[in-house]
Amino acid sequence: MAERIIPLVDQRLKALQPTIPARAVSPTGLLGDGLGRPLRDLRISVTDRCNFRCNYCMPKEVFNADYPYLPHSALLSFEEITRLAQLFVGHGVKKLRLTGGEPLLRKNLEILVAQLAQLRTPEGTPLDLTLTTNGALLSRKAQALKDAGLNRVTVSLDGLDDAVFRRMNDVDFPVAEVLEGIDAARAVGLGVDALGRPSGIKINMVVKRTTNVDQILPMARHFRCTGMTLRFIEYMDVGSTNGWCMDEVLPSADVIRLLQTEFPMVPLEPSAPGETAQRWGYANAQGVHDPALGEVGVISSVTQAFCQDCNRARLSTEGKLYLCLFATQGYDLRELLRNGTSDADLSSAIAHIWQGRQDRYSELRGQGLLDTPSDGAGRKVEMSYIGG
Repeated sequence: MAERIIPLVDQRLKALQPTIPARAVSPTGLLGDGLGRPLRDLRISVTDRCNFRCNYCMPKEVFNADYPYLPHSALLSFEEITRLAQLFVGHGVKKLRLTGGEPLLRKNLEILVAQLAQLRTPEGTPLDLTLTTNGALLSRKAQALKDAGLNRVTVSLDGLDDAVFRRMNDVDFPVAEVLEGIDAARAVGLGVDALGRPSGIKINMVVKRTTNVDQILPMARHFRCTGMTLRFIEYMDVGSTNGWCMDEVLPSADVIRLLQTEFPMVPLEPSAPGETAQRWGYANAQGVHDPALGEVGVISSVTQAFCQDCNRARLSTEGKLYLCLFATQGYDLRELLRNGTSDADLSSAIAHIWQGRQDRYSELRGQGLLDTPSDGAGRKVEMSYIGG
């Protein structure tokens, strides 16, 4: 078989310069983009490093020992992240999610969590503060994160079979240690929302047709009745290094059909506006969802685009603002942060960027309206750089 050559265009070197509008934009919490979508969710990448080499995210042949990771001086400091987060909250953000890379690799992350946990919406409501992790370090970090004010965690877990899991993470990491991390997170209470209401730990499984489809039912059996929500994610065409092809995508509709061969299930209403996952509940003998049995979610960004409700922005580890997971360029907020720009001007610049947003990549792809660049200039940013 011929060796796969992956052209890598380092999106970190590309940036759009934010504009500070002549007329200030007041933070009213009602900011809308060019398609009327509000800004509600900010995903913050705190590191571009990861201790796994999952081939759908950071394939080993690209992210090897010679890969030039960002120096620490390039990363946003915790104080810079908190300052930006507060400005985003003024424009309507109610949820902050810490991502990576693997966020638990960022030293003293609990200090950042504690700073973000102090933020409040203009109405005085705490934010929903969450973190997505591969779980490898979770057992030793869970208590410190909870004590610092983290509400919830989402753990990426692509299978229960140890051989399958080791093959997918590509660093021979055992699944048992991730399961220990999940147990530790449950034990310390990392499964509540900002108001203290139980909301459950989420488990994310990326499904690749030729790799881990046989793990779908075992995963469902394992997490059913646990109070945790298992979510199946279609293998997405993020970045330019994961060798994505449609043949590897198992549509979410097929996942649900497979689950229904063993479990009666009924569709549920979205839990919040802009929710990425379609919810399905396990049904009792009367065909009604029984909350004690739990639920699953399916995230279908390939076969059923949800761009029209997307209310998420992404802040990269070095301070670039991306308006779409599939973006090719971000806006350099770090430059504004470090050149003495006032909060008022920074806030107006953020508002100006969001107001001009027209992104709907998955929707256009589904309609066959996207052109594929031939020179690499339009290659999408890597998920490991801006978080999933």
